[in-house]
Amino acid sequence: MLTAVVGINWGDEGKGRMVDLLSGAYDIVLRYQGGNNAGHTVVNDKGKFILNLLPSGILRDETVNVMGTGMVIDLEHLTHEIESLREKGIKIDPSRLVISDRATICMPYHKMMDILEEDRLADKKFGSTRRGIAPVYADKYMKKTLRMGDLLHPEVLKDRLNDLVEWKNLTVAGGYKHEPVDADAMYDWLMKYGEPLRDYIKDTTVYLTQAADAGKNIMFEAQLGALRDIDFGIYPYTSSSSTIAAYAPIGAGIPAKKLDNVIGIMKAYSSCVGEGPFTCEMFGEEADKLRGEGAEYGAATGRARRVGGFDVVASRYGVMVQGATEIALTKLDILSYLDRIPVCVKYDINGVLTDDFPTGVELDMAKPVYEYLPGWKEDITGCRSFDALPKEAQDYVKYIGQVTGCNIKYVSVGAGREEYFEM
Repeated sequence: MLTAVVGINWGDEGKGRMVDLLSGAYDIVLRYQGGNNAGHTVVNDKGKFILNLLPSGILRDETVNVMGTGMVIDLEHLTHEIESLREKGIKIDPSRLVISDRATICMPYHKMMDILEEDRLADKKFGSTRRGIAPVYADKYMKKTLRMGDLLHPEVLKDRLNDLVEWKNLTVAGGYKHEPVDADAMYDWLMKYGEPLRDYIKDTTVYLTQAADAGKNIMFEAQLGALRDIDFGIYPYTSSSSTIAAYAPIGAGIPAKKLDNVIGIMKAYSSCVGEGPFTCEMFGEEADKLRGEGAEYGAATGRARRVGGFDVVASRYGVMVQGATEIALTKLDILSYLDRIPVCVKYDINGVLTDDFPTGVELDMAKPVYEYLPGWKEDITGCRSFDALPKEAQDYVKYIGQVTGCNIKYVSVGAGREEYFEM
């Protein structure tokens, strides 16, 4: 079974929580794109964890975790993340963690360029996490990066690095007028943080192909959501990688394989970190209350998330582009404080109502059309079946499944691993 777990909306849907929950049925859990620019928060019997680079299956002792070809890896950040987990008793060694030799290394100068460009843009900034993601993906497609496999050949790495730094300084020093990158310092950084990872690096195309052919169950874990996809998201306020399920086998390193199942994750309301159009956004006290109840702050950055009611238009679009076969609905319990539940049912674009998710200027102009459903006003965190929910909560779950056109299979009613039920 090859299953992708993906975000339906802007990211921050609770993918890590669901991967941790479902990963017990899988032999391998892998990340197939992105870097440390977003975090997956997991709460289980071992504690609370925030994972930026490592797949969420790393918290299960029996699961092999893979960092795929499509990822961009900050070696320093990965080292600290591994050390942090080990301090909490999580076993991490080459038998449990495999890193693709084709994955791209995110260098310190990529982070520096990210910061320089965001500062240059000032009020027109994209809302980058300033962790080098856009610059390193840009360099990847310029064929100007190092890959994890290069760490296995230090005898040629330095010459390659020197060429890259010479090229990079044309922009750093010549364009931004910043102090030039020092090639020796970059080499020392690679050796310090890269050498301890050498035993983890493998050809994941061979490894995963053999695993899939042997009938292993593989879970592909996405970062962010459909609306942050470089092609199908709210461009240019997107990530720099492909977040959609169709890319999962490619980003994993096994492009010839096909997915059997796509589990789309979405919240019972909407949240968004960063800049860009967010049509259903709420403001003022209403937003502050929802943000507080849902603890809506970015796992990677700590930034306060923008929030709004459930967005039917965006969610239906996310289900479509992800090809979701079933939905996991998270944070239903957060809405228990409301007398009535806000839902954005349509967009108003210059007086014309639409059910279709627009792009470009039309998305910038869109205004939300809200309707309200009855609230349930009681604690549901102890519910372990659909029938145990109050009628109003049942009606809300049914409504979301109907308007998005996708079967809801899992409902989360709390942050803990066991605080959910299957439909």
